[in-house]
Amino acid sequence: MDNTILKVNHLTKTYGTKTALKDVTFTVKKGKIYGFIGENGAGKTTTIRAITGLTSVAEGSVEIFGALNQKGLEEARKKMGCLVERPILSLNKTAFDNLRMQQLLFGQTDDAKIDAILERVGLGDVRNKKVKDFSLGMKQRLGIALALINSPELLILDEPVNGLDPMGMVDVRKLLRSLCEDDGITILISSHILAELYQLVTDYIIISHGQILETLSKEELDNKCSAYILLEAPETQAALKILTEHDVKLVLNENESINIYDDVSIKDVAKWLFDANILVTLLMKYEKSLENYYMELLGDKS
Repeated sequence: MDNTILKVNHLTKTYGTKTALKDVTFTVKKGKIYGFIGENGAGKTTTIRAITGLTSVAEGSVEIFGALNQKGLEEARKKMGCLVERPILSLNKTAFDNLRMQQLLFGQTDDAKIDAILERVGLGDVRNKKVKDFSLGMKQRLGIALALINSPELLILDEPVNGLDPMGMVDVRKLLRSLCEDDGITILISSHILAELYQLVTDYIIISHGQILETLSKEELDNKCSAYILLEAPETQAALKILTEHDVKLVLNENESINIYDDVSIKDVAKWLFDANILVTLLMKYEKSLENYYMELLGDKS
C-alpha cells in the first residue's frame, strides 16, 4: 500500500534573475520524520512556503494527501500544521489565549483541547503566563503547539531549534519524536544543525543551491558513514593479500589506498602487516559524520 502523503513535483521558483528552486522533487511517507537539510539560502524555506501555499512557483506542483487542484489542496492543508521561520505570537497575551485565537481561525472553541496541547508541549504549568515573559525555547514550543491546534497528520517545521540552547534542543527533539511515535504525526523538519537532526530523523532530503542533491534513509546514511580503517602502503597488492587472508571486508580506492570495514583494531592490522614485512605509510581510524557526508556531497555537486 502506498503511504505517501506529500509529493513535491519538479518545483521551480525564481526571483527576478535568481533561481531559488530548480526541479525540486521528493516524497514524504506517513509515520516518518524527515530532515530537510541545507545551508542557509539553500531553498528550504522557499520549498516549505510552496508546500504550505504561502508562495507560488513558476513550474511544478505539490500533491498533499492525494490532492492536486486548488480546492483539494485547500482542504488537504487543513490536515497540516506548520511553523514557518518563527512563531507569530501575541506577546502581551497568555499561552492559553494565543492558542485560543489560533483555534478560532479553524472555527473551533475547545478549552480542554487547548489545555491538552499545552500539557503535550510541556507548557501546562504556564498556561496563564504572558508570552513576553517566555524563554526562546518556551516560545518555540508554543509555536509547535499552535501548529498542533488543528490535530494535523503532517507537521512541517522550519528551523524549530534555531537559536535554542542545548537543553532547549533536547526538549524540542523529545517532543517531536513523541509526536511521531505516540501521536502518529508525520514530520518534515528543516534545519542546518545537522548533528541535532541526526539524533531525530528517519530520512533525509538534502538540498543545496535550490537543487535536491540526495534523498536517503538514516540506515542508508549510516552505511555510507560507516567507520573504517584507512591504510596506505607502497606494496598495495601485498597488503591486500595479507588482509584477504584474514577475511576482512575491504575496498581498494582509486588512489591505491585501502578502506578496511570489518570490526578489527588498528593494532591488529598493524601487526599483520609488520609480521609480513610490509611498510605502512598511513594507518588511521576514520569516522564520517553527517556533516562530513554533507560537505563531501556538496563538494561533489558544486
